[in-house]
Amino acid sequence: MSYQNIIDQNREWIDSTFNKLDEKLSRTSVKSRDKIPYTTKNGEHDSRTTGPDIAWWTNGFWGGLMWLMYEATKKDCYRITAENAEKIMDGAFNYIDEIHHDVGFTWHIMSGASYALTGNRKSRDRDLFTAMTLMSRYNIDGEYIVAWPGKDKRGWSIIDCLMNIPQLYWASREIGDDRFKKVAMKHADMAMRDHVREDGSVVHIVEHYLDKVGVVKTHGGQGYGEGSCWSRGASWAVYGFILSYIHTGEQRYLDTAKKTAKYFIENVKKTDWLPVIDFKAPPTPVGFDSTAGAVTACGLIEIAKHVDDDEKDYYLSAAVNMLRAMESAWCDWSETEDSILQNGTERYWNERKDGSLGDPMPIIYGDFFFAEAILKLRGSDFLIW
Repeated sequence: MSYQNIIDQNREWIDSTFNKLDEKLSRTSVKSRDKIPYTTKNGEHDSRTTGPDIAWWTNGFWGGLMWLMYEATKKDCYRITAENAEKIMDGAFNYIDEIHHDVGFTWHIMSGASYALTGNRKSRDRDLFTAMTLMSRYNIDGEYIVAWPGKDKRGWSIIDCLMNIPQLYWASREIGDDRFKKVAMKHADMAMRDHVREDGSVVHIVEHYLDKVGVVKTHGGQGYGEGSCWSRGASWAVYGFILSYIHTGEQRYLDTAKKTAKYFIENVKKTDWLPVIDFKAPPTPVGFDSTAGAVTACGLIEIAKHVDDDEKDYYLSAAVNMLRAMESAWCDWSETEDSILQNGTERYWNERKDGSLGDPMPIIYGDFFFAEAILKLRGSDFLIW
């Protein structure tokens, strides 16, 4: 079946879901205009705007979501909220030690989108400045971008960073300096070698040598444990590698995106297209993570655009199946809940580490990636990354 035939067969659902997104987000864009949401409490968006919380790694997703919806609808309610979110985020520069490798999440999808859609030069400056901070985290001897500050983690890389390096690809093009792109590709090559296993599963955290290329050990991170495969980590790989392919044209990144995507697809089929928190965890207890499905769906749609015709059906159908399953099971379209996609999880274990699974919760990037995927299915060619 062709790419377009799959879209046409699901057109009614795609359009209906977009309309529900627009109806709800146009309302919350005004209601939560002065907030930087992470989750909801009793149905109301919280806000991470005070103290060091202003530099929290997810704080660009609200502005980014608003820009996605503005690009799709041209409604001022989205633009005004997006611009306000970016101004609020200037407060993060007062906590420079809290700014780490997640600047792509916090600024590129917000300030970068603003510059792309409006030409705002202040937005460009924010995006370039934070791209330079990401560049500064590169370990030349080990050939990886360091995830976090702190002496005990100076050699740590995490799979999530694949979603931040598009900011470096952009910076190279914007200022005509290929050093940014070269660093991004070095990190992507490291992730292929050290984070992706032969079966397509993914290691969340890798601890590297500080003075040479190589792995000291791996860590389970937010998954079940050492040797497991945290599903959102797998989703960062699926989307991250296809983004590196889009920005560079290097076949190895497309091949790796397909490898990790096939692993994800074959595992999520087992649970009716609803992703569990960790694909290599024990069969019980069972916990799910909607955010992993939303991120992966975005990656699968992009993969489907860049593979031969006989492969498109496999990736695009999987994306649609996941999105439809999640919309049915986990989307809240009511006026009493500010968030949309429910049942996200931060990690496999909850903070108490008492043997129970992390409490399900709505998380802002769940809404962001779910909306991004629906917009892709509608035909948007705006790549916010």
